Parts: sequence; structure tokens; C-alpha cells
Amino acid sequence: MTDRTSLTVVLAAGEGTRMRSPLPKVLHPVAGQPLLAHVLEAVPHGEGTALAVVVGPDHGAVEAEAKRLRPDAATFVQRERLGTAHAVLAARDAIARGVDDLLVAFGDTPLISAETFARMRAPLKNGAALAVLGFRAADPTGYGRLLIEGGKLVAIREQADASAEERKVTLCNAGVMAFDGRRALKILDKIGNANNKGEYYLVDAVTIVRDMGLEAVVIETSEDEVRGINTKAQLAEAEAVMQARLRKAALEAGVTLIAPETVFLSADTKFGSDVTIEPFVVIGPGVTIADGAVIHSFSHIVQASIGRKALVGPFARLRPGTSLGDGSKVGNFVEMKASTLEAGVKVNHLSYIGDTHIGAKSNIGAGTITCNYDGFAKHKTTIGAGAFIGTNSSLVAPVKIGNGAYIGSGSVITKDVPDDAMAVERSPQTNREGGAKRYREMKTVGKKPKED
Repeated sequence: MTDRTSLTVVLAAGEGTRMRSPLPKVLHPVAGQPLLAHVLEAVPHGEGTALAVVVGPDHGAVEAEAKRLRPDAATFVQRERLGTAHAVLAARDAIARGVDDLLVAFGDTPLISAETFARMRAPLKNGAALAVLGFRAADPTGYGRLLIEGGKLVAIREQADASAEERKVTLCNAGVMAFDGRRALKILDKIGNANNKGEYYLVDAVTIVRDMGLEAVVIETSEDEVRGINTKAQLAEAEAVMQARLRKAALEAGVTLIAPETVFLSADTKFGSDVTIEPFVVIGPGVTIADGAVIHSFSHIVQASIGRKALVGPFARLRPGTSLGDGSKVGNFVEMKASTLEAGVKVNHLSYIGDTHIGAKSNIGAGTITCNYDGFAKHKTTIGAGAFIGTNSSLVAPVKIGNGAYIGSGSVITKDVPDDAMAVERSPQTNREGGAKRYREMKTVGKKPKED
């Protein structure tokens, strides 16, 4: 926490042509979240903070995503691409309102942390006019070098302009900067474009600060944290770093990952205590896994909630809107979508359950299909508590199966089945006129025998 106000300007106007994709660069995902989402999560939040996101023209999708992620964000358009300093000044109106600290970040650096932004603000409180984020590069070729004299930053020298001695420097510029907000506009407005490209470069701020008799400092971080994404190869590298972080955090929180390197997580995955994840599991966005649940190998889960001591897989697919109650089981080669299993339900194998609500302790036999789509619309299937659905049954929605009902194997159910009834429906006939009207004959065998 700090009593200093801040504005973060996130530069997200790049076209990302080297990504070879029509999707704006900052919307490409790492760990199930757009690059931009990771950055906006890391920059300062809360009281006394402001956020500005600079987007390119015709980047409405980026603007919409920024607003979705951070409703407090103001967006500005950089209509001409005339360098990084020019991009920052696209948010001039926000900067001119005045803050203690002005942070400049990039929308394509998903691995940067909130702690790093906090460390960059600390020197400003102690009187520095500028803090520049640096890293020690294993191979500094192509990076701007941070030149230090007497413990102070004196210049950022680009590779092309560096002397042979300067090129030996391994301390490199990450691009992220923090300015004294009271002096930021004065510094930025002094940046010129007297260079081969006629562009306004943010790195020139260091020389300007020194010429003004003010202090510029370096804050160091790891090379991994400031990886920028310009190609699909770099996107894959960032994914690998993020997955290593997420796996480590899960293990430290008590999750059992039998083969961590084979499990893929999302940045927002939430685990209860004593969860077990077997090898080759993919967990997409929006997944919550409660205490004691076990996810068996080769399962794929997205936007789903898994209850306490539930069992999933192997080879299960849980699609968006799936909710598994405590102690439920979804077995091998089962696919579920927009469905709820209450406590103790078993769907052991080879079934499709879509747009369905299944009551507690029901048993769904192998090969059961809820036929939720008639070619025009999706329909709901409701199965009561304690029901038994025989193998190779097709439940043609909309349909309701009562509490304790028993459906014989191989049935095609098109009519509601009362509580505790035993039903078989075979030899279906279909009137396809209009694509939706159906009729079948269903035989109600009788009431289930009472248990001894």
C-alpha cells in the first residue's frame, strides 16, 4: 500500500504483424488469459490509482477487453505510430490531471508482476525523477544497454549506436519506466524526433532527465519477467514460463501434481485442499476444483465447477457451464456441457450430457445421450434424484425423468416419465415436418419394485 497517487499508461497499440494473425497482439492468450489481462492485473489497483490504455485505430476489440478487465480504464487512440514517447503522449489528458507517480507499461509483457511495479515507484518517493526497469540478458544483442556511472543511470544506448565497449554491457532496457508525475509532461515534451526514423523514443527521457539535473535510476528484474511477445515462438516461451509459475504455486498450495510438466493450468484456476491432478490434464479458464477432488489423466476442463471429492476422467471433457456436486463421478469418455450433477451422481462412461440437471445419487448408464439440440434450438433435460438411466438410452429434450424413475436399456425417451416409474421406449418414428415435431410410443412397464 502507498499514500502516493499513480497513473499507469499501458501501451497496447501494436499491430503485431509478426504474430501472423488477425487477432490484435495483446489479445493472444497465455495461461488462458489475454496478454493484456495479465498486465492489467499486475499494474496498481484501488484507491488513488488511475489507468490509461493506449490502443491503435480500429482496435475496438482491445478497447472493449480493457474495459471488461478494468472498468476504471480510460482508453486513448494513437492514430499515428511515431514512437513510444508519442504513444505515451496519446494519453496526455490523463497525464495532465496530475499524479505522484506515472508508470509506463506494455500490453505484451504478461509475466511482469505487481511487486515489480511497486519497486519501481519506491525511488520516486525518495526524489528520483525517473526509474527504468532493467534486466541482465543472457544474450544482450539487439537490446538497448543501460549505462551506469557512479551508481546512477546516465543513458540508454541502442545496439546500433553503442560502442564496442558499451556492447559488452549485459544490463539491458526492458522499456518499462516510472516518472515523477509532477515532472512527467515536461520531460516527455522535451523528447524530440531527430533520428533516422523521425520518431519520438521514450529512451531519450534518460538523457533529458540528466540534462535537467535530475536523478534517473535502474530497478533490476529477471529476464523472464520482462519478456515481450512479438512472435508465436515468443508466445510459446512465455506460456512455458507462466505454466512453470502456476504449477509451482499449485504445489506450494498443497495440490498433488503427479507429473507437473504435463499439466496445463489457467491463471485463474482455483484449487481447494488436497486436490490430485494426474498426468496430461488441461485446465482452461474459469475452473474451480474443491477439496479432495481427483482429476484423472487426459481430461480437459473449461469454465466448470468441481465439488468436494468428485472424480473426473480419465478422458473426460467438461465444457462451459458444467457443475459437479460433492462426491459425483464423471468417468472415461464422458462429455458434459451446461449441466449440473448434484451430489453423488455417477456418469461413469461413454456418455454425452448437455443442458441437463441431474438430481442427487442418480446413475447414468454407459452410452446415454441427452439429445439437447433439434436442429434449431437447445432444450433442457431434467432427471430427478435417485433415477436410473439404462445403457444406450437417448433422452430427447425437452423431457423430464422423475425422482427414482428407471429407464430400460436402449430406450429413446421423448415424453416425461413420472416419479418411480419404469419406462422403455423403442422403435422410434419421427415426423420431421418443421424439424421439431416428434412422436413416439412409450410403454410404461410399471412401478419399480420396492427394495427389501
